Amino acid sequence: MKTRILKELKEAGDYISGQELCEKLNVSRTAVWKHIKALKEEGYEIDSVTKRGYRLVTCPDLITQEAVSSNLNSQWLGKDLRFYDTIDSTNLEVRRLAEAGAEHGLTVIAEEQVSGKGRRGRSWLGKAGTGIWMSFLLKPEIALENSSMLTLITALAVAKAINEVTNVSCGIKWPNDLIVNGKKVCGILTELSAQMDELNYIVVGLGINVNMEKFPDDLKDKATSLQIETGKRIYRAPLAAKVLEYFEKYYEQFIQTEDLSTFKDEYNHLLVHMNQKIRVIRGSKETIYTSHGINERGELLAETASGTIEPILSGEVSVRGILGYV
Repeated sequence: MKTRILKELKEAGDYISGQELCEKLNVSRTAVWKHIKALKEEGYEIDSVTKRGYRLVTCPDLITQEAVSSNLNSQWLGKDLRFYDTIDSTNLEVRRLAEAGAEHGLTVIAEEQVSGKGRRGRSWLGKAGTGIWMSFLLKPEIALENSSMLTLITALAVAKAINEVTNVSCGIKWPNDLIVNGKKVCGILTELSAQMDELNYIVVGLGINVNMEKFPDDLKDKATSLQIETGKRIYRAPLAAKVLEYFEKYYEQFIQTEDLSTFKDEYNHLLVHMNQKIRVIRGSKETIYTSHGINERGELLAETASGTIEPILSGEVSVRGILGYV
């Protein structure tokens, strides 16, 4: 009920009477007052004026279920949203819930993540109050070999959301890192459960550096945050909601074709190493290529020194830039 009241206050934009809230939500005046009081205790500044009603003045930077849901306009993604103050890993929690029978679209979000991990087993910790640590569950009826393309779809959704909410221009380092001014601002980890060639479910996890003010010496040249880039604190709930909305939109388009034909040009436009030299690392071997963007399968088209084009599969290599990005 707090979520519905908060959403009504946001949509009203001005004072809305207690009676109108009662009628819209089919609850008593006492129930409205109780939930308004609870929102105030959480840090929401709500003005109350006799005969005029309630007006939302300011919102705290919370990433709670109410905060995200009151900003969310998706059809199915995030409608079942679980919030945790502290968690080991949002990806692990979604996997646990999936094994217990959770449905397509379940979303887990945490204020703090203490055992998160990124691609290739790297750790990805999430300090409270600084970022968006979020994972969601997908159960698509698609071929198993097409599932890896959802990582690229996620990168597009995050880039679009960041640009719309913060006006920060965000690029992509293939396949799944979001880059701002040569530094990483978001990582994406997609994991799946499958039997033979049958897909059970997919977990998509992401971590966005939002309000970090600084990074340790070993990361300050590689990572950045939206606060560092904009010079101001960013409200995380609207951004998290917008990521979910854009992913849902892109996902619905993707499952129609099970390829990236609809998204290839948009993705390549955001690719930070498009037509640039890159280092492709396979184990201990490093090769210099020229990047020519992705094809409809999400493979990176890399040109050798002899002019041969080689498609590179996501997950088999590490791609690193030569000019100004990690």
